[in-house]
Amino acid sequence: QVQLVESGGGSVKAGGSLSLSCAASGRDLRTYWLGWFRQAPGKEREFVAVIGWSGGNIYADSVKDRFTISRDNAKNTVYLQMNSLEPEDMGVYYCAADQSFSRVATSYDYWGQGTQVTVSS
Repeated sequence: QVQLVESGGGSVKAGGSLSLSCAASGRDLRTYWLGWFRQAPGKEREFVAVIGWSGGNIYADSVKDRFTISRDNAKNTVYLQMNSLEPEDMGVYYCAADQSFSRVATSYDYWGQGTQVTVSS
């Protein structure tokens, strides 16, 4: 059974930075696409970024040039560096894993429990 565990969420003022990590266990995910999604209260879960096994990545337009996704295949871990945070970035951030590329949350097989990111203005 695959387990994904996020860490690194917290509270920050607008313009600040946070770094999220997601460690996987139970299976070697080095050939999987690893994604980050977020969900604000009352809203649907939305795509943030995804990275392939070789490092190719895609970002949502809303976070491009502010967020950076990376992975360490040896550690089975994916990261999300978030800079210039805005109140609109606030929500629960989830990591997810799937064997195929997708920006659609329902396509992903495995999910973490989520970590809260709060951005105050």
